Amino acid sequence: MLSSKKKTISLVGVDIDTDSIAAADVAGADGLRAAKVQLAPGAYEGGEIVDVDSVGEALRELFSREKLSKRVRLAVASQGVAFRVVRLPLIEDPDQLKAAVRFQAQESIPMPLDSAVLDHQVIGAQVDDDGTRQVDVAVVAARRQTIENLLRAARGAGLDPVGIDLAAFGMIRALAGGSSRPMAEAVPGEGQPFVPATLYCSLGGVTNLAIARNYSCLFSRVAQFGARDTAVALAGDTGLSVEDAESWLLYVGVGRPLEELEGDPATAAAARGALESSVGRLADELRLSLDYYGAQEGATPVDEIVLTGWGSAIPGLAGELGAQLSRQVTVRRPDALVAMSDPEAARMTVPFGLALEQ
Repeated sequence: MLSSKKKTISLVGVDIDTDSIAAADVAGADGLRAAKVQLAPGAYEGGEIVDVDSVGEALRELFSREKLSKRVRLAVASQGVAFRVVRLPLIEDPDQLKAAVRFQAQESIPMPLDSAVLDHQVIGAQVDDDGTRQVDVAVVAARRQTIENLLRAARGAGLDPVGIDLAAFGMIRALAGGSSRPMAEAVPGEGQPFVPATLYCSLGGVTNLAIARNYSCLFSRVAQFGARDTAVALAGDTGLSVEDAESWLLYVGVGRPLEELEGDPATAAAARGALESSVGRLADELRLSLDYYGAQEGATPVDEIVLTGWGSAIPGLAGELGAQLSRQVTVRRPDALVAMSDPEAARMTVPFGLALEQ
């Protein structure tokens, strides 16, 4: 999950969300290519594949229609994935390090390891006051069934999965600059200036959170609540389709006086009410994550919150979150996606990051 084969031909990043599959190819013969396909309702929920055949058929349709490379890197983002950073004495032998990580994971990972897929990557090193050399290791554990379902859907569509990353890693690579360097190599070394951390937040079917310093992920969690839930709730209250509810949320936004908006006043008021409730809930999720991360020993201070994902295209959302959290909150898109509409660029950010060479 933390690493994959280097690409020799075009590699496509694939991100599955509740309502759609998005794919991006950053190195094809025609330059950047990005496309998406809608998913059948209920095929993918809460970051997990529910209907493998349905997701596989949607993947087949997307890749056949767009004639994309079959080599893919897939994203995983669900509460069935655990992320931890553990500190270990420096161990240079890879097999010994792997054994030490697994032993440590038994204490820190909240799932049985015999039913999980475990991976790790060294993200930093330091020397203690007594001269002991230590390393910080990012450890990811995913339920085996989660990974098997992803692979079954992709292979059933005729694709060749060469890697599976946390969606958070794709988000970081895309928004921290899209470097092709491995995350571990981007950690500042001794004598380099202090670099604060950034909280990245992708708002889609789930809320995907990651704290990173440069390209090194220091913390990651997935909150079950997502921006799409707001659209679903609005659709239930008004009788709109979910797609129309999403359009209303993007139109109404947060902060703009309702009397300035055209269209049905009752629907606009319902959309504003749904958004205000969701902003408060999202602020609570961000506050919880920042508090939990900040309580860890040696946590690098977070100086900025960066939003992406479909929900980040809602006007005024970043400003309202910043006011509630008393922090700087910005919306960011990869420069390579500048030609797209803002909602499209927001949706394509994670697959774009997944497709970047590591």
